[in-house]
Amino acid sequence: MLVFDIGKIKAAFRSKEKQYQSASPFPNTFIDDFINEEAASKALEAFPRVKDQGWIHYMHVNEKKHGLNKRDLLPEPVKEVIDAFNSPDFVLALSQFTGIPNLVPDEMLEGGGLHQTENGGYLNIHADFTVHPHKTNYRRRVNLILYLNKNWKDEYGGGLELWDREMKACETKIAPLFNRAVIFNTDETSYHGLPDPMTCPEDITRKSIALYYFTEEKVKPKLRTTDYRARPMDKNKIMIWLDKKAISIYTKIKRTFGLNDDFMSKVLNIFSKKK
Repeated sequence: MLVFDIGKIKAAFRSKEKQYQSASPFPNTFIDDFINEEAASKALEAFPRVKDQGWIHYMHVNEKKHGLNKRDLLPEPVKEVIDAFNSPDFVLALSQFTGIPNLVPDEMLEGGGLHQTENGGYLNIHADFTVHPHKTNYRRRVNLILYLNKNWKDEYGGGLELWDREMKACETKIAPLFNRAVIFNTDETSYHGLPDPMTCPEDITRKSIALYYFTEEKVKPKLRTTDYRARPMDKNKIMIWLDKKAISIYTKIKRTFGLNDDFMSKVLNIFSKKK
């Protein structure tokens, strides 16, 4: 199955290049009808349920969502999309579009792959981890998110918010519409998330495929774990900060001992069952 026409992708990139580089609060854009509709529809049809095998359940103060990044558990239509986004032709086009030379994909899908958020789910505003957990010379540079949500309504919530670098205000909010790709540069202050609990029906979830791209650095970049930030209106600022510190400690342990997020998922599930 042909996932996309690389010529069409390059044309879309050319039309958005100037807007991307000058976008506020940091380089970002979204492109609708990003891949072939058939490929997007098949990926959606095959998208696993949250209760299926392999999902990592991120359930703590700063997020309530689910992720699946084990390649052997991904449906074939989803793998085809991911492989297309990680192909040399696409990565080169993305590198030229973002102005970041020599981007490399993450074949391990660390923190990426499939994301799914249910009613009541959220992800607090944050800037992403700066260094790959298992490749310490890989600096994270670009995020690409492909949404797979047909007939999504505004009242469901779930829009991706991009906040200014001082965390004073949301500057951009992007609805997670079907076959819409969001691309943005990620650095120490590229704050984003979906901080308000979603209000979609119980049988509807927010679905996406998330790909992250890195540059291989000669000098190991400075490590900083996911930096969750409270919004001015948030009342649980202390809990957001404490949870961020706990996640930072876990991340350092994870790197030291080679753990994966399955471990944290099991721990979080144990605590959630005790409540």
